[in-house]
Amino acid sequence: MARFVIACPKCGKYVEAKTGFFARKKIDCSCGYSIHVRTDKLAGKECPHCGNMVVFDQSKGDQAVCPVCREPINTLSDQSKMAEFFCAQCGVRLQVNKAAEIYTCPVCDHVNNIQERLTSEEIKKDGIASVIKYEGDNETFIWKHPMEDFNIGSQLIVHESQEAIFFRDGQALDLFGPGRYTLETQQMPLLENLYPLSSGAERTFHSEVYYINMATQMGIKWGTDSKVRLFDPESGMHLEIGASGEFNICVTDSRKLLLKVVGTSKSLTQSELLGEGGKKGAFKSLVITQAKSYLAQTIKASGVNILEIDAHLMELSHALRGLINESLNDYGLMMPEFFISRIVTPDDDPHFRRMKEQYAEQYLLVRQEQIRKKEAEAAAQRKEVEAQSGAQLKRIEALGAADALKIQKSAEAESYRMQAMAEAEEMRMKGYTYQEETSRQIGLEAMKNGISSEGGSLPSGNGDTWACSCGARELTGNFCPQCGASKPNQAQTWDCARCGKKGLTGNFCPECGAKRPG
Repeated sequence: MARFVIACPKCGKYVEAKTGFFARKKIDCSCGYSIHVRTDKLAGKECPHCGNMVVFDQSKGDQAVCPVCREPINTLSDQSKMAEFFCAQCGVRLQVNKAAEIYTCPVCDHVNNIQERLTSEEIKKDGIASVIKYEGDNETFIWKHPMEDFNIGSQLIVHESQEAIFFRDGQALDLFGPGRYTLETQQMPLLENLYPLSSGAERTFHSEVYYINMATQMGIKWGTDSKVRLFDPESGMHLEIGASGEFNICVTDSRKLLLKVVGTSKSLTQSELLGEGGKKGAFKSLVITQAKSYLAQTIKASGVNILEIDAHLMELSHALRGLINESLNDYGLMMPEFFISRIVTPDDDPHFRRMKEQYAEQYLLVRQEQIRKKEAEAAAQRKEVEAQSGAQLKRIEALGAADALKIQKSAEAESYRMQAMAEAEEMRMKGYTYQEETSRQIGLEAMKNGISSEGGSLPSGNGDTWACSCGARELTGNFCPQCGASKPNQAQTWDCARCGKKGLTGNFCPECGAKRPG
């Protein structure tokens, strides 16, 4: 006899059966249903390999294959990969592969999160949760724990950038920040005051636990769903523009968001809040409506030219972020950053084209006026420069004449100095001084003119001769013919009788003080 597993048509659980003549024809399932092996052996299920809903003969055991992909469909290893849970909406029993993420109920079309439903089934099966922790994803703002009955002493785990709130009968009660908590009465004073906790053996209490993701959700795209009508006061024209960009958003007040937005919902995801992926979000209309209203208002208040609006995107983004946050604050939300990355102008609008032409003409007129003004300023500056240049040229010419005269005099002085140095060198080589040369020249001139040192004529006789200090000998005149020096007076000398000093010319002896005789 061969063994195989057969699914109960009522509860879906698998039980073991056998083939052969002496095999049991009926098998009692734990749910109370009697499985008729011959009639219930044909079953329909989703193939774990190709995903198609197929009908196969369970009595073939391991030999049963999918009629589509021809893979084994009834092996024990395949059955160990299967999981069962109740649909979260209609309650029908469903069977899926454990590796799948979501499963759409064939009865009510509700999309079930498989891992969440399996966790809920496991908690309900065990009775009371002993560990309470977050099991959502990063794009979820609020996630409700599937269990609502807890025992005193359970462990509450709150991760970083999260908060956990106990909620009961429409009231947000105790709030817990990041950390690990052992739930005792002193940890939950609000819940204890409103609803006294059980003191029995089980010490259970009923409450709902919501996890709030406090992390900033980034890179959320936004865009106006229709054109924004804008009046341009300078041109007097009405224009229609569009805008788009991105923003970041985070939760600032868990209680406000939980009470005003979530209500009785089990979760609040980014797509549910902001309407991504074609879904209508709770805040999509709020953000778009306020962005459209405040965009026109801000552009008008700031006086930004629509043709130069790209240069003011950061200024407009900052202003819109502050205005939109005033409304989001009522719901416990805030936009840390809001960016306008693109402004769509109506290039096909004839009014907009006319406005661009007007601005272009106005710009050309202003530019021409600026050019004329610059040319006039340049001409005035040129005249002033020319006048300054003429005066400077005259000053340069005057300075040049003075400098030329100065140079000439300096050259003459230098020439005279060089001549004098040459003459001095010549006299040095001949062995006499400038004074001696001067005296010689004077003497020569006097001799030419026949002038004596006393102003008369030179004597005609030979007389006494004398020697000049320049070296000339046997001189008879009063001046040296070589150097012009005058003839020295022939002072009479005397000898001191007291001390014997000889050749004295003074009136007293310098040695003994004796007086000159006579």
